[in-house]
Amino acid sequence: MKQLQTLKSDIATTRIVESSNPKIGDNEIIVSIENFAFTTNNVTYAVAGDTIGYWRFFKTTKDPENKWGSIPVWGFAKVLESNLKEISVGERLFGYFPPSDRLQLNPIKITDQGFTDGKDHRKELPAVYNNYVRLSGDPDYDDATDNIRSLLFPLHITSFCLCDAMEDQSFYGADQILIISASSKTAIGVAQGLKESSNTPSVVGITSHKNLAFVEKLNCYDQIVTYDDLSSVRNDLSTVMVDMAGSREVLGTLHGSLGDNMLKCLTVGMTHWDNGVTAEDALGQAMLRDRTEFFFAPAHIQKRFKDWGYEGYNQRTNQFMKARSLQSLDWMIIKEIDGMNNFLSTYERFVAGDINPNEGIIVKI
Repeated sequence: MKQLQTLKSDIATTRIVESSNPKIGDNEIIVSIENFAFTTNNVTYAVAGDTIGYWRFFKTTKDPENKWGSIPVWGFAKVLESNLKEISVGERLFGYFPPSDRLQLNPIKITDQGFTDGKDHRKELPAVYNNYVRLSGDPDYDDATDNIRSLLFPLHITSFCLCDAMEDQSFYGADQILIISASSKTAIGVAQGLKESSNTPSVVGITSHKNLAFVEKLNCYDQIVTYDDLSSVRNDLSTVMVDMAGSREVLGTLHGSLGDNMLKCLTVGMTHWDNGVTAEDALGQAMLRDRTEFFFAPAHIQKRFKDWGYEGYNQRTNQFMKARSLQSLDWMIIKEIDGMNNFLSTYERFVAGDINPNEGIIVKI
Protein backbone atom coordinates (compact mmCIF):
# COMPACT_ATOMS: atom_id res chain seq x y z
CA MET A 1 0.00 0.00 0.00
CA LYS A 2 1.22 3.49 -0.88
CA GLN A 3 0.18 6.49 1.24
CA LEU A 4 0.94 10.21 1.04
CA GLN A 5 1.60 11.57 4.54
CA THR A 6 1.94 15.13 5.83
CA LEU A 7 3.97 16.19 8.85
CA LYS A 8 1.42 17.53 11.34
CA SER A 9 3.84 20.13 12.76
CA ASP A 10 4.76 21.45 9.29
CA ILE A 11 2.25 20.75 6.53
CA ALA A 12 4.78 21.78 3.88
CA THR A 13 6.68 18.55 4.63
CA THR A 14 5.42 15.31 3.06
CA ARG A 15 6.52 11.76 2.44
CA ILE A 16 5.18 8.78 0.52
CA VAL A 17 5.21 5.57 2.55
CA GLU A 18 4.91 2.06 1.16
CA SER A 19 3.67 -0.77 3.37
CA SER A 20 1.94 -4.12 3.07
CA ASN A 21 -1.63 -4.12 1.75
CA PRO A 22 -4.41 -4.29 4.38
CA LYS A 23 -6.01 -7.67 5.03
CA ILE A 24 -9.77 -7.94 4.90
CA GLY A 25 -11.67 -8.70 8.09
CA ASP A 26 -15.22 -9.81 8.89
CA ASN A 27 -17.91 -7.51 7.48
CA GLU A 28 -15.27 -5.44 5.71
CA ILE A 29 -14.42 -4.38 2.21
CA ILE A 30 -11.12 -3.23 0.74
CA VAL A 31 -11.25 -0.58 -1.95
CA SER A 32 -8.75 0.59 -4.52
CA ILE A 33 -8.76 4.38 -4.72
CA GLU A 34 -8.90 5.43 -8.36
CA ASN A 35 -8.50 9.21 -8.15
CA PHE A 36 -9.10 12.16 -5.87
CA ALA A 37 -9.45 15.93 -6.06
CA PHE A 38 -7.18 18.33 -4.21
CA THR A 39 -8.18 21.93 -3.48
CA THR A 40 -7.36 24.64 -0.94
CA ASN A 41 -10.12 23.04 1.14
CA ASN A 42 -7.73 20.16 1.78
CA VAL A 43 -5.15 22.62 3.10
CA THR A 44 -7.81 23.71 5.61
CA TYR A 45 -8.29 20.05 6.59
CA ALA A 46 -4.56 19.89 7.38
CA VAL A 47 -4.48 23.18 9.31
CA ALA A 48 -7.51 22.11 11.37
CA GLY A 49 -6.30 18.52 11.62
CA ASP A 50 -6.00 18.53 15.40
CA THR A 51 -8.65 21.08 16.38
CA ILE A 52 -11.50 19.55 14.37
CA GLY A 53 -10.20 16.01 14.07
CA TYR A 54 -9.35 15.62 10.40
CA TRP A 55 -6.17 13.73 11.24
CA ARG A 56 -8.28 11.05 12.96
CA PHE A 57 -10.18 9.82 9.91
CA PHE A 58 -7.40 7.76 8.35
CA LYS A 59 -4.57 6.10 10.21
CA THR A 60 -1.02 6.49 8.98
CA THR A 61 1.35 3.57 8.44
CA LYS A 62 4.96 3.34 9.69
CA ASP A 63 4.29 6.20 12.09
CA PRO A 64 4.90 4.89 15.65
CA GLU A 65 5.18 8.40 17.16
CA ASN A 66 2.03 9.67 15.39
CA LYS A 67 3.89 12.63 13.88
CA TRP A 68 2.40 12.23 10.42
CA GLY A 69 -1.14 12.69 9.17
CA SER A 70 -3.21 11.64 6.19
CA ILE A 71 -5.10 14.60 4.71
CA PRO A 72 -8.63 13.51 3.76
CA VAL A 73 -9.59 13.90 0.10
CA TRP A 74 -12.76 13.37 -1.94
CA GLY A 75 -12.72 10.91 -4.79
CA PHE A 76 -13.69 7.59 -6.32
CA ALA A 77 -12.77 4.01 -5.48
CA LYS A 78 -13.53 0.48 -6.67
CA VAL A 79 -14.24 -2.49 -4.39
CA LEU A 80 -11.32 -4.96 -4.59
CA GLU A 81 -12.42 -7.43 -1.89
CA SER A 82 -15.69 -7.86 -0.03
CA ASN A 83 -16.85 -9.95 2.91
CA LEU A 84 -20.38 -8.60 2.61
CA LYS A 85 -23.03 -10.14 0.40
CA GLU A 86 -24.65 -6.72 -0.12
CA ILE A 87 -21.53 -5.19 -1.73
CA SER A 88 -19.93 -6.71 -4.81
CA VAL A 89 -16.35 -6.72 -6.00
CA GLY A 90 -15.99 -4.20 -8.82
CA GLU A 91 -18.57 -1.79 -7.45
CA ARG A 92 -17.58 1.89 -7.53
CA LEU A 93 -17.95 4.36 -4.67
CA PHE A 94 -17.70 8.10 -4.14
CA GLY A 95 -16.67 9.57 -0.82
CA TYR A 96 -13.99 10.55 1.67
CA PHE A 97 -10.63 8.80 1.30
CA PRO A 98 -6.99 9.13 2.31
CA PRO A 99 -4.43 10.03 -0.39
CA SER A 100 -3.58 6.36 -0.71
CA ASP A 101 -4.16 3.47 -3.09
CA ARG A 102 -6.00 1.22 -0.61
CA LEU A 103 -8.50 1.58 2.23
CA GLN A 104 -10.29 -0.81 4.58
CA LEU A 105 -13.94 0.01 5.29
CA ASN A 106 -16.50 -1.54 7.61
CA PRO A 107 -19.84 -0.75 5.91
CA ILE A 108 -22.92 -0.38 8.14
CA LYS A 109 -26.38 1.07 7.50
CA ILE A 110 -26.14 -0.33 3.98
CA THR A 111 -28.76 0.73 1.41
CA ASP A 112 -28.82 0.56 -2.38
CA GLN A 113 -27.65 4.18 -2.43
CA GLY A 114 -24.79 4.00 0.05
CA PHE A 115 -23.43 3.07 3.46
CA THR A 116 -21.58 4.44 6.49
CA ASP A 117 -18.09 3.38 7.53
CA GLY A 118 -18.47 1.85 10.99
CA LYS A 119 -14.81 1.77 11.99
CA ASP A 120 -14.50 2.47 15.72
CA HIS A 121 -12.07 5.37 15.32
CA ARG A 122 -14.54 7.22 13.05
CA LYS A 123 -17.69 6.84 15.15
CA GLU A 124 -17.22 10.10 17.06
CA LEU A 125 -16.31 12.09 13.94
CA PRO A 126 -18.83 14.12 11.86
CA ALA A 127 -21.23 11.65 10.24
CA VAL A 128 -21.35 13.41 6.88
CA TYR A 129 -17.70 12.47 6.24
CA ASN A 130 -18.32 8.79 6.97
CA ASN A 131 -20.98 8.27 4.28
CA TYR A 132 -20.15 6.65 0.95
CA VAL A 133 -22.23 6.79 -2.24
CA ARG A 134 -22.78 3.56 -4.18
CA LEU A 135 -22.76 4.76 -7.77
CA SER A 136 -24.74 1.73 -8.93
CA GLY A 137 -27.64 3.02 -6.84
CA ASP A 138 -27.63 6.52 -8.32
CA PRO A 139 -30.01 6.61 -11.31
CA ASP A 140 -28.62 9.98 -12.43
CA TYR A 141 -24.97 8.96 -12.24
CA ASP A 142 -22.85 10.01 -15.23
CA ASP A 143 -19.15 9.11 -15.11
CA ALA A 144 -18.39 12.08 -17.36
CA THR A 145 -18.98 14.32 -14.33
CA ASP A 146 -16.64 12.41 -11.96
CA ASN A 147 -13.97 15.11 -11.87
CA ILE A 148 -16.44 17.94 -11.27
CA ARG A 149 -18.07 15.90 -8.52
CA SER A 150 -14.77 15.30 -6.71
CA LEU A 151 -13.69 18.91 -7.05
CA LEU A 152 -16.90 20.77 -6.31
CA PHE A 153 -19.21 18.54 -4.25
CA PRO A 154 -17.47 19.10 -0.88
CA LEU A 155 -16.84 22.78 -1.61
CA HIS A 156 -20.31 23.59 -2.89
CA ILE A 157 -21.99 21.77 -0.02
CA THR A 158 -20.20 24.31 2.18
CA SER A 159 -21.26 27.09 -0.23
CA PHE A 160 -24.87 25.94 0.01
CA CYS A 161 -24.73 25.83 3.81
CA LEU A 162 -23.27 29.32 4.01
CA CYS A 163 -25.91 30.77 1.69
CA ASP A 164 -28.68 28.96 3.54
CA ALA A 165 -27.41 29.95 6.99
CA MET A 166 -27.13 33.63 6.06
CA GLU A 167 -30.51 33.68 4.35
CA ASP A 168 -32.06 31.93 7.35
CA GLN A 169 -30.80 34.81 9.50
CA SER A 170 -32.04 37.41 6.99
CA PHE A 171 -28.36 38.14 6.34
CA TYR A 172 -28.15 39.47 9.92
CA GLY A 173 -29.69 42.70 8.66
CA ALA A 174 -26.51 43.57 6.74
CA ASP A 175 -26.22 46.04 3.87
CA GLN A 176 -23.21 44.27 2.38
CA ILE A 177 -21.53 40.87 2.44
CA LEU A 178 -17.74 40.76 2.13
CA ILE A 179 -16.33 37.51 0.76
CA ILE A 180 -12.59 37.20 1.42
CA SER A 181 -10.55 35.09 -1.00
CA ALA A 182 -13.16 35.66 -3.69
CA SER A 183 -11.33 33.51 -6.23
CA SER A 184 -11.63 30.31 -4.17
CA LYS A 185 -14.05 27.70 -5.42
CA THR A 186 -16.11 27.76 -2.23
CA ALA A 187 -16.34 31.56 -2.40
CA ILE A 188 -17.45 31.42 -6.03
CA GLY A 189 -20.20 28.96 -5.06
CA VAL A 190 -21.35 31.30 -2.28
CA ALA A 191 -21.43 34.36 -4.53
CA GLN A 192 -23.27 32.51 -7.30
CA GLY A 193 -25.76 31.11 -4.79
CA LEU A 194 -26.38 34.52 -3.23
CA LYS A 195 -27.29 35.94 -6.64
CA GLU A 196 -30.19 33.46 -6.70
CA SER A 197 -31.48 34.53 -3.27
CA SER A 198 -34.06 37.24 -2.80
CA ASN A 199 -33.25 40.41 -0.86
CA THR A 200 -29.52 39.66 -0.90
CA PRO A 201 -27.34 42.57 0.22
CA SER A 202 -24.56 43.82 -2.03
CA VAL A 203 -21.89 41.12 -2.40
CA VAL A 204 -18.29 42.38 -2.40
CA GLY A 205 -15.48 40.04 -3.39
CA ILE A 206 -12.01 40.62 -1.93
CA THR A 207 -9.12 39.10 -3.83
CA SER A 208 -5.47 39.51 -4.78
CA HIS A 209 -4.42 41.77 -7.63
CA LYS A 210 -3.13 38.77 -9.60
CA ASN A 211 -6.58 37.12 -9.47
CA LEU A 212 -8.54 40.30 -10.17
CA ALA A 213 -9.14 39.65 -13.88
CA PHE A 214 -10.30 36.09 -13.18
CA VAL A 215 -12.75 37.21 -10.50
CA GLU A 216 -14.11 40.00 -12.71
CA LYS A 217 -14.92 37.50 -15.47
CA LEU A 218 -17.01 35.40 -13.06
CA ASN A 219 -19.64 38.15 -12.98
CA CYS A 220 -20.98 37.00 -9.61
CA TYR A 221 -19.84 39.89 -7.39
CA ASP A 222 -21.42 43.33 -7.24
CA GLN A 223 -18.05 44.86 -6.46
CA ILE A 224 -14.46 43.59 -6.30
CA VAL A 225 -11.75 44.99 -4.05
CA THR A 226 -8.10 43.94 -3.96
CA TYR A 227 -6.18 43.29 -0.75
CA ASP A 228 -3.99 46.34 -1.36
CA ASP A 229 -7.06 48.59 -1.55
CA LEU A 230 -9.02 47.56 1.56
CA SER A 231 -9.56 51.21 2.46
CA SER A 232 -12.07 51.40 -0.39
CA VAL A 233 -14.42 48.98 1.41
CA ARG A 234 -17.33 51.02 2.72
CA ASN A 235 -17.11 51.03 6.50
CA ASP A 236 -20.36 52.95 6.96
CA LEU A 237 -22.48 49.94 5.97
CA SER A 238 -23.56 47.11 8.27
CA THR A 239 -21.54 44.14 7.15
CA VAL A 240 -21.32 40.35 7.24
CA MET A 241 -17.93 38.85 6.39
CA VAL A 242 -17.32 35.38 4.99
CA ASP A 243 -13.62 34.56 5.32
CA MET A 244 -12.04 31.76 3.30
CA ALA A 245 -8.39 32.51 4.09
CA GLY A 246 -7.71 33.29 7.76
CA SER A 247 -5.24 36.11 7.15
CA ARG A 248 -4.78 38.21 10.28
CA GLU A 249 -3.74 41.24 8.19
CA VAL A 250 -6.96 41.24 6.18
CA LEU A 251 -9.29 40.32 9.05
CA GLY A 252 -7.69 42.70 11.53
CA THR A 253 -7.72 45.59 9.05
CA LEU A 254 -11.36 45.11 8.09
CA HIS A 255 -12.57 44.48 11.63
CA GLY A 256 -10.79 47.61 12.79
CA SER A 257 -12.18 49.71 9.96
CA LEU A 258 -15.76 48.47 10.25
CA GLY A 259 -15.98 48.57 14.03
CA ASP A 260 -19.57 48.17 15.22
CA ASN A 261 -20.76 47.88 11.61
CA MET A 262 -19.18 44.42 11.46
CA LEU A 263 -22.21 42.36 12.49
CA LYS A 264 -20.87 38.83 11.93
CA CYS A 265 -17.70 37.22 10.63
CA LEU A 266 -18.02 33.61 9.47
CA THR A 267 -14.61 32.00 9.08
CA VAL A 268 -14.49 28.97 6.79
CA GLY A 269 -11.03 28.38 5.37
CA MET A 270 -7.48 28.58 6.69
CA THR A 271 -5.41 28.65 3.52
CA HIS A 272 -3.12 31.32 5.05
CA TRP A 273 -1.95 28.54 7.33
CA ASP A 274 1.35 30.21 8.21
CA ASN A 275 -0.26 33.55 9.02
CA GLY A 276 -2.89 32.69 11.58
CA VAL A 277 -4.99 35.13 13.55
CA THR A 278 -3.46 35.81 16.93
CA ALA A 279 -4.17 38.16 19.80
CA GLU A 280 -0.54 39.06 20.36
CA ASP A 281 -0.31 41.79 17.73
CA ALA A 282 -2.26 44.93 16.91
CA LEU A 283 -4.07 43.37 13.98
CA GLY A 284 -5.05 40.36 16.05
CA GLN A 285 -6.34 42.63 18.79
CA ALA A 286 -8.51 44.47 16.22
CA MET A 287 -10.51 41.28 15.70
CA LEU A 288 -14.07 41.47 17.04
CA ARG A 289 -13.96 37.95 18.42
CA ASP A 290 -17.39 37.96 20.03
CA ARG A 291 -18.86 38.43 16.54
CA THR A 292 -16.61 35.88 14.86
CA GLU A 293 -17.38 32.19 14.57
CA PHE A 294 -15.95 29.24 12.72
CA PHE A 295 -18.60 27.98 10.32
CA PHE A 296 -18.67 24.17 10.41
CA ALA A 297 -20.78 22.93 7.50
CA PRO A 298 -21.44 19.42 8.92
CA ALA A 299 -23.22 20.98 11.91
CA HIS A 300 -25.47 22.98 9.61
CA ILE A 301 -26.15 19.87 7.53
CA GLN A 302 -27.31 17.98 10.63
CA LYS A 303 -29.60 20.89 11.50
CA ARG A 304 -31.18 20.82 8.06
CA PHE A 305 -31.58 17.03 8.16
CA LYS A 306 -33.77 17.60 11.21
CA ASP A 307 -35.61 20.56 9.66
CA TRP A 308 -36.23 19.18 6.17
CA GLY A 309 -35.58 15.43 6.37
CA TYR A 310 -33.05 13.69 4.15
CA GLU A 311 -35.25 13.91 1.06
CA GLY A 312 -35.88 17.63 1.48
CA TYR A 313 -32.22 18.31 2.16
CA ASN A 314 -31.09 16.29 -0.87
CA GLN A 315 -33.61 18.00 -3.15
CA ARG A 316 -32.38 21.47 -2.20
CA THR A 317 -28.69 20.66 -2.30
CA ASN A 318 -28.92 18.76 -5.59
CA GLN A 319 -30.58 21.75 -7.22
CA PHE A 320 -27.87 24.05 -5.89
CA MET A 321 -25.05 21.69 -6.92
CA LYS A 322 -26.31 21.20 -10.47
CA ALA A 323 -26.50 24.95 -11.01
CA ARG A 324 -22.98 25.52 -9.68
CA SER A 325 -21.55 22.60 -11.68
CA LEU A 326 -22.98 23.99 -14.92
CA GLN A 327 -21.54 27.41 -14.13
CA SER A 328 -18.12 25.88 -13.43
CA LEU A 329 -17.86 24.82 -17.08
CA ASP A 330 -17.37 28.50 -17.92
CA TRP A 331 -14.34 29.04 -15.68
CA MET A 332 -12.71 25.82 -14.43
CA ILE A 333 -9.94 23.98 -16.26
CA ILE A 334 -9.41 20.43 -14.97
CA LYS A 335 -5.80 19.26 -14.72
CA GLU A 336 -5.13 15.55 -14.22
CA ILE A 337 -1.92 14.36 -12.55
CA ASP A 338 -0.74 10.76 -12.85
CA GLY A 339 0.44 9.32 -9.54
CA MET A 340 1.14 10.70 -6.09
CA ASN A 341 4.85 11.18 -6.78
CA ASN A 342 4.03 13.55 -9.62
CA PHE A 343 1.54 15.35 -7.37
CA LEU A 344 4.13 16.42 -4.78
CA SER A 345 5.26 19.55 -6.62
CA THR A 346 1.62 20.62 -7.05
CA TYR A 347 1.00 20.00 -3.35
CA GLU A 348 3.89 22.33 -2.56
CA ARG A 349 2.24 25.01 -4.71
CA PHE A 350 -1.02 24.59 -2.79
CA VAL A 351 0.70 25.04 0.55
CA ALA A 352 2.53 28.09 -0.80
CA GLY A 353 -0.76 29.56 -2.08
CA ASP A 354 0.48 29.46 -5.67
CA ILE A 355 -2.35 27.68 -7.51
CA ASN A 356 -4.27 29.30 -10.35
CA PRO A 357 -7.87 29.76 -9.19
CA ASN A 358 -9.29 28.38 -12.43
CA GLU A 359 -7.44 25.07 -12.05
CA GLY A 360 -9.13 21.95 -10.75
CA ILE A 361 -6.57 19.31 -9.71
CA ILE A 362 -7.36 15.60 -10.01
CA VAL A 363 -4.78 13.04 -8.90
CA LYS A 364 -5.03 9.64 -10.61
CA ILE A 365 -3.65 6.78 -8.53
